[in-house]
Amino acid sequence: MSQSPEHIEIQSVLLGNDTPLPLDCGTSISDFNMAYCTYGTLNAEKSNAILICHALTGDQFAASRQPVTGKNGWWEAMIGAGKVLDTDKYFIVCSNVLGGCMGTTGPKDIDPKTGEPYGLNFPIITIGDMVRAQARLQDYLEIDSWFSVIGGSMGGMQALQWASAYPERCFSAIPIACAPRHSAQNIAFHEVGRQAVMADPNWQGGDYYASENKPTSGLAVARMAAHVTYLSEAALHRKFGRNLQDRDNLTYGFDADFQVESYLRYQGINFVDRFDANSYLYITRAMDYFDLAQDHGGSLSKAFDNTKTRFCSVSFSSDWLFPTAENRDIVHALIAAAANVSFVEVETDKGHDAFLLETPELFKTVQGFLQSTAKSRGLTT
Repeated sequence: MSQSPEHIEIQSVLLGNDTPLPLDCGTSISDFNMAYCTYGTLNAEKSNAILICHALTGDQFAASRQPVTGKNGWWEAMIGAGKVLDTDKYFIVCSNVLGGCMGTTGPKDIDPKTGEPYGLNFPIITIGDMVRAQARLQDYLEIDSWFSVIGGSMGGMQALQWASAYPERCFSAIPIACAPRHSAQNIAFHEVGRQAVMADPNWQGGDYYASENKPTSGLAVARMAAHVTYLSEAALHRKFGRNLQDRDNLTYGFDADFQVESYLRYQGINFVDRFDANSYLYITRAMDYFDLAQDHGGSLSKAFDNTKTRFCSVSFSSDWLFPTAENRDIVHALIAAAANVSFVEVETDKGHDAFLLETPELFKTVQGFLQSTAKSRGLTT
């Protein structure tokens, strides 16, 4: 554990040693580790705690330096003193998801039954399992109710799951750029990525941990394919167009002639340094399985029956991975359940990744919602 003057703590806790965590696949897991970071100070009433849920390739280092890459936290634009998620007012918690590869138990960790890395012996997990594990962390922190649960993309799925499964432990929720279910298109993109990983000869059926050679090529291709879906055509054109990379003429070969090719290769190469290939398989599968309506007899509104949680749903006009229409499905279901909900579609050409970027309207929306929600709760910080 380390602490800085900004009240940042990097921690880890072993959970499930007394009561195993039940999983949706029908088995359970015990003695699992949860790695998490906290920012700010918990108030005396423990009423100012906000849970941040990360996206597919994110981690717990939302606003602190990532130890592998040395880069700044993925949501530093949002979290910090005087920022939207003001650490002078709120106590921010962000944990690595179950199945992850940055400290929370996942496929690369040791299976106590065999003394070897789990690999594909790790149980299949769901978004529901991730949230159940986070609820154990909430219990450990002795926080009765999150002031808010916030996340984008897969993090938004977790926010929805929190509000559905634990409405009494989640005063408000801000699902951003997400959907109540994974679409066939998104499942298809994930399958392309998984097949790229599994086609790499170094994957070795998931048992590559003792080998010097890891399935980096397959994982890099998976990342490249996924990264295209995070951007809009307008953003790609604005950033790269058809500009050539460090040359005046075409090579008439298969080097990276275009800047966009070089950019994607860079994204792929850098990704493999910080992410585990098996974790990529497991977490993409968890997103594919997510379907709140199916879990409630086919009725999405029933997922939020009698909820007292306050909601703010946010979408982006150029997001074709989780388009506004799918975000509206969430809002319509919440209205049908008589929930307290507001909705904003942010006009931007930045695509799905807009929630990670400097997007002023998003910042204004989240900040305004939190301020009004804090007043209604009588929050003291």
